[in-house]
Amino acid sequence: MPITLVNPDGLPKVDAYHQVAIATGSRLVFVAGQVSWGADGATVGEGDLAAQVERAYLNAATALAGAGATFDDVVKATFYVVDWTPDKMPQFMEGVGRAAAALGVASAPPASLIGVATLDIPEHLVELEVTAVLD
Repeated sequence: MPITLVNPDGLPKVDAYHQVAIATGSRLVFVAGQVSWGADGATVGEGDLAAQVERAYLNAATALAGAGATFDDVVKATFYVVDWTPDKMPQFMEGVGRAAAALGVASAPPASLIGVATLDIPEHLVELEVTAVLD
């Protein structure tokens, strides 16, 4: 595998992700921000952060598969969450956990969570961008 995930000494160990991804592959995959749309374009989980996080993950997995990649190839994930406050973390992590279980994801690449005022439409609560590296 061309990716090694590490938590260097001197940085805090975070259970939800690793601090650093070392990638030695030659092909990069950049996935546009994925929201909680179903294949029909309808919002999935309106008003439910956990459901929308899960759907965004599943959509990102579909996009990755289109490039011959999986979440095991992801070196960076960026989440944009509407009106983020720390008390939303349990709902957020519930969605991540459900998506990881559904996808069989074991890796936890570096990640950022950025609070935003709004996304593309008012019903969307989260958007997920991922970057992957393949051989």
